[in-house]
Amino acid sequence: MFRSLLVILLLLLISNPSFSQTSFPEENVSFDEKIGQMLLAGFRGTALADTNHIVRDIKKYHLGGVILFNYDVPSKSSERNIQSTEQLKMLISNLKKLSDIPLTIAIDQEGGQVARLKPSLGFPEIKSAEYLGQLDNVDSTRFYAQKMGQTLADLGINMNFAPVVDLNTNPKNPVIGGLERSFSANPGKVVKHASIYIETLNKHGIWSVLKHFPGHGSSKKDSHLGVVDVTKTWSKKELIPYRKLINKDLGNAIMTAHIFNRNIDPDYPATLSKPTITGLLRNKLNYNDVVISDDLMMGAIRNEYGLKTTINKAINAGVDILVFANNSIYDPDIVPKAHKIIHNLVDEGKITREQIERSYQRIISLKNKQGE
Repeated sequence: MFRSLLVILLLLLISNPSFSQTSFPEENVSFDEKIGQMLLAGFRGTALADTNHIVRDIKKYHLGGVILFNYDVPSKSSERNIQSTEQLKMLISNLKKLSDIPLTIAIDQEGGQVARLKPSLGFPEIKSAEYLGQLDNVDSTRFYAQKMGQTLADLGINMNFAPVVDLNTNPKNPVIGGLERSFSANPGKVVKHASIYIETLNKHGIWSVLKHFPGHGSSKKDSHLGVVDVTKTWSKKELIPYRKLINKDLGNAIMTAHIFNRNIDPDYPATLSKPTITGLLRNKLNYNDVVISDDLMMGAIRNEYGLKTTINKAINAGVDILVFANNSIYDPDIVPKAHKIIHNLVDEGKITREQIERSYQRIISLKNKQGE
């Protein structure tokens, strides 16, 4: 009887990879691995080679996730990660084989102008959020969400940095409204269409990430380039999509914005702000799941703060996953640098081991949900 049960269990593990992911032996996870799970990074390469730093980052530093791009900004080249469907499938499959802990494969596939999977490369066209919000037809939104979810699942991508739930309060906003990334200025309409996207992506095993908390829609500048101050333009109305989606238990993670609002925190932008992330998001909106930073190599952060200060402030603010996209500037050693800094901050008593443990538990809980 026992032998029969053992055989059945082994067959389940072999036939269902996602089931085996949920069986990861918790007690065998080292502190180094837990730190590594808090990092998500970008890299150059359309195929793996032993000399590629991403191989080292996953194997030696236990990198928790990667983010894929179709264009390399620092070199102004389309030679980055994505060439075709089959090439990308192979790359993702080989990346996943490198990691003992299930690897997060993330992408920005919003639709419209912000789509890493371009029709020119053989991927299906996805309409922009603004187009779908103006059309305001739930069947159309579901159609494109279904198309997106199926495409991502077929490739092996398991996290989409979408949907955008910023309100389109400033249509001339160069990074939100100007790129047609917002469903609407109406919070109810944003919630309606974002909910469809999230539910549809989840059905395909894709984790969705709401962005950019606490609201980037009113800004007049692009935080990729430098500090963005929304003190005079931001309103509490921008929290409504987050509150409603959190109450509906929708959205697997939330991404922070590199925006400064002195009415919430007079000293630091949202990504580095404890009053914003722990005080507002976690305590007031009762959000207990994964918080992901926007790219910490963007100008709004990189130009103002050193790497150690950035990491220290972000983790103490309540961020669980630190994103280093390597696509504003390129640093092949950013993962070992960040990993070492976190270790040193713990040794110095500036970050507690309990904080690392809490973040790890949120991250691994999210990863295990894919097997449900």
